[in-house]
Amino acid sequence: MKKKTTSTKEPAAKKSPKKIEKKRPVLVTGGAGFIGSHVVDELISMGEKVVVLDDLSGGFLKNVNKKAIFVKGSVTDDKLVQKLFKKYKFEHVFHLAAYAAEGLSHFIRKFNYENNLIGSMHLINASVNHSVKCFVFTSSIAVYGPGQTPMHEDMVPTPEDPYGIAKYAVEQDLAAALHMFGLNHIIFRPHNVYGERQNIGDKYRNVIGIFMNKIMNNEHLPIFGDGAQKRAFTHIEDLAPYIARSIYNPAAYNHVFNLGADEAYTVKELAEKVLKIMDSKKSKLEFHDARKEVKVAYSDHTKSKKILNHATKVHLDEGLKRMAEWAKLHGVKKGKKFKNIEVKHNLPPFWLK
Repeated sequence: MKKKTTSTKEPAAKKSPKKIEKKRPVLVTGGAGFIGSHVVDELISMGEKVVVLDDLSGGFLKNVNKKAIFVKGSVTDDKLVQKLFKKYKFEHVFHLAAYAAEGLSHFIRKFNYENNLIGSMHLINASVNHSVKCFVFTSSIAVYGPGQTPMHEDMVPTPEDPYGIAKYAVEQDLAAALHMFGLNHIIFRPHNVYGERQNIGDKYRNVIGIFMNKIMNNEHLPIFGDGAQKRAFTHIEDLAPYIARSIYNPAAYNHVFNLGADEAYTVKELAEKVLKIMDSKKSKLEFHDARKEVKVAYSDHTKSKKILNHATKVHLDEGLKRMAEWAKLHGVKKGKKFKNIEVKHNLPPFWLK
């Protein structure tokens, strides 16, 4: 009879279930605005939990995706910024809030720097202190300044207006934050973006919106100088998805990208296209004294095509048609007069009305 043996081998330890790290929310400043609200839509469609911070000075609550958490407030309110970062522990930050009136920035210097520069510093400080993985910032081709066309990312910026100076200062600060603290960033330099949800009532910026609003009000279209200023105009559909998806592309980290359309048009050509698409019978071109502005401004997009796989899909004629249909549906918008002009010397009379 065989003797029963007792096994001394210990039973295999049960494997503890792998802990799944919970995804932290994403912050979008300016998420009630034109570009910001479209980026929010993209992020939510990708499964992100989004918190929107916007003071509604240029955006509208109706633009905010219903699935986003909305907080009314400004990036200039440091206490609020700190409170939000502490509460939500953001994984990524999309800083799209800005007062982007480039021409007007000469006359509102203090306001420009407080909103576009100091407010950005509040966000960068909080991002470092709360270990944000990547800080996405919308800069502008205004950083390039004059005489650099087509604009390449490796050119040395020489901005000539306070808006461009503020944007470039934020770019430089992000580079310093990467060097000192390891805060990753992605910088976009979009230009002349247009499309549905744009604030067409703002008379200081967004030329296409200004034109459409005036046509619906049976007013003439203001052209500064001879209208030969050349720009490339980018539909929002060719911008927002690439900004939103950039956080998933490690090859994009710590780079600057021009983002926009390749084909440039004169402002006069643009105005004539808008008149035709809006089927205007009463509005005409109205020429004003030339402003001090860059004559020709459009970018090279080789880098964004290579790293972001960017492609322009919406031709200007198609984009204008879409925006015109949206503008007619929503009707004329009454713009607010900017009340805090700091310097009135050389202010275009058109802006005093």
